[in-house]
Amino acid sequence: MEHLEHNPLFKPWKKGMRRVALVYPNRYVGGISNIGLQYIYAKINSMDGFVCERFYLDVFDGLRSVETGTPLKDFDIALFSLQYEEDYFNAVRILQKSGFSGFRVAGGPCVTENPKPLLDYFDVFVVGEVENSDILEKILGGETEGEGICTGEEGLKTKVRRLKPEKLEEHILTQIVGEGAYGRCVLLEIGRGCGRGCTFCIVRQIYSPLRWRDPELILSVAEANKGAVNKAAIIAPSPSDHPKFKEIVWQLAEMGYMVSPSSVRADRLTPELMELLAEAGLKSLTIAPEAGSERMRETLRKGIGEEDVISAAEMAKEKGISSIKMYFMIGLPGETEEDVRAIVELTSRVKRIMGSVSVSVNPLVPKPHTPLQWMPYGGDFSASPPDNLKKLEQKAKFLKKEFARMGVKAEVESVEKFAVQTVLSRGGRDAASLLTKKPKLSAIRKLGLEKYLGEIDVNQELPWDFIDAGYRKSRILREYEMILALIG
Repeated sequence: MEHLEHNPLFKPWKKGMRRVALVYPNRYVGGISNIGLQYIYAKINSMDGFVCERFYLDVFDGLRSVETGTPLKDFDIALFSLQYEEDYFNAVRILQKSGFSGFRVAGGPCVTENPKPLLDYFDVFVVGEVENSDILEKILGGETEGEGICTGEEGLKTKVRRLKPEKLEEHILTQIVGEGAYGRCVLLEIGRGCGRGCTFCIVRQIYSPLRWRDPELILSVAEANKGAVNKAAIIAPSPSDHPKFKEIVWQLAEMGYMVSPSSVRADRLTPELMELLAEAGLKSLTIAPEAGSERMRETLRKGIGEEDVISAAEMAKEKGISSIKMYFMIGLPGETEEDVRAIVELTSRVKRIMGSVSVSVNPLVPKPHTPLQWMPYGGDFSASPPDNLKKLEQKAKFLKKEFARMGVKAEVESVEKFAVQTVLSRGGRDAASLLTKKPKLSAIRKLGLEKYLGEIDVNQELPWDFIDAGYRKSRILREYEMILALIG
């Protein structure tokens, strides 16, 4: 990748240094866009006695480093960043195929969510965020105890507390620039956590509290990178909620940057903000209604209405933005055929305004640490796991047919793929047996893991209960009970 990226953080290996592999078991385009990985890479390469090199699934098959082509088996320590459950299969394959025999560490949101299915493959896990702590020094020193460090052998009486910096007072200044998810750009993480109350989203729990970076800090990073790139990606779970979002966009545009926010909430858009985004080079608007009907959005506590979506489309068209992308989910608790049909109807309304519309639809994964963690995959509490899967397939087929009829570019995700995600996100140590098999429903059934697709008893001990993420379980249980009352 040397000819495609600018890497000012590269550190050559010298005799006596310990080699640390930073492994992203997915595609380069996603890994290079991850600000956390850039921070870890820079931090380790600033430490005496260590050199860090990167590994990606689609570069040398994840078996040799990007920087020097050194085989993974020649490294002393491997740090795996697990952002998505399906990456577990890639991580296990890389470990086994590479012959790596050193110290194996895993971190990332999936580990903070529930590391139990990974216990057989890693020596230690990092739970939480690494900034403003000495966690990297401890891990690289071989420590297996302490705050944010987990071996998986902890019981309910030994809680592992999630690491988190109380404030985001720094930001990585010098960055590797490559062709990532946002194109060639400077990554500007303006905040972390979320103050919204969406019942399906894990961010509120595992990245709390909501923290915003000061605009002055963000703009200083942009200023320092002005000569290297002409595009800035604004990153946060909900960037437009930043109290100074409009000012940040305006200042970046004044610096000559094209601005690309990771997403924008429909209810935060104003004609003035839309005009700013358009002037800053935004060509396509991305919003996430999540559900087609007001009833389902209320269940999800999404906090936006249909008219917010329509208003956003109208403003986008008026300001010259050429296309819009919308994200939806199916398999919501208490979802009916009418609720699924409402996705088509809302998309149709938007298409009459914008013309160029694309949608992404995926089944809801009932994530640990959320009020929906106990619900069945598929959303029907009266159905068995096989019946819920069948219903999801029917909904997906209906949406594909309707979107094709409308001429809407649609990506309707695999029901099977998201069933695998559900098993791995809610599974215990027994779910590790799936990771050496093909990620198929047939393997889930054969291994007796279908229980993780059904409704979970609220009194049952959960595999992730040993993680202290900083919230009270009783609170999210109350929210779950409110949802059940709402859907009848």
